[in-house]
Amino acid sequence: MPSPKKLIEDAYTLGATLGLSVWCCDQAGPFQTLPYPGQEWQPQGQPAQQPHPYLRNGTAKLRTLLHPADGPVRLTGVTACPNKVVHGWLPHELPAILDTLAPAEASADRETLGALWERWQRGLTVKPTLAQQLPPLRMLLVLDNLAGHKTAALVLWLLTPGILPLYTPLGGWWLKRAESIQRILKRRAWEGQHPGDPSPSIAWWEAVAEHWKRRPRPLVWAGKGTRRRDRQRERRHRLGGSAAYSCPALQRSKKDYGDEQGK
Repeated sequence: MPSPKKLIEDAYTLGATLGLSVWCCDQAGPFQTLPYPGQEWQPQGQPAQQPHPYLRNGTAKLRTLLHPADGPVRLTGVTACPNKVVHGWLPHELPAILDTLAPAEASADRETLGALWERWQRGLTVKPTLAQQLPPLRMLLVLDNLAGHKTAALVLWLLTPGILPLYTPLGGWWLKRAESIQRILKRRAWEGQHPGDPSPSIAWWEAVAEHWKRRPRPLVWAGKGTRRRDRQRERRHRLGGSAAYSCPALQRSKKDYGDEQGK
């Protein structure tokens, strides 16, 4: 049985080949209204001003949906992010994403359809209960394991149109690639800035997100397993400085090694 980490890695690497759209969802924040170091930028028509003393004027948070395979991001800023805010945003964004996908092919074979759903549940410690009548599976949604993401109302709503939530294990935040895009956009939006209140912070986030949408870039999976395989390939023995190599590396006799030590 695969582990939750392996299951999510399979979703990233195999989901598209199986006709599934794989998205990541995450929340970021709270972010304080304080000066941020870095190279400064200013919106057009709004010149830089001297920062005022730091005042606690609220915080800003983010809700993010990312499609890692080709890079599109859906982002909005809020001043608070309780369950009712998150659960109100997802039913607005996810149907819009499903409308952009190719129509799902209806399957008359209930066993085949159920096996496809269960394939992406193997290894999960939290397994949503599947209904008797299942729709075609259309999307895998990678979520963290916050209690609010496991409520019965949200899970049932996700399963109805064919969306299966995959929950990251404890300590597995790096399995959500939405974390990566949030760090990229945060650096672009806030370096050298000093937001006096949450409103400009949210506007900067959304501005850089719109800029990212013009030229989205895929976030290729490079988890621990990928890095381990890369290191294994690097252990190949190159022959004579040419493009040829041997795998495994050539064995050297103790006599040859001793002769070189004597030199």
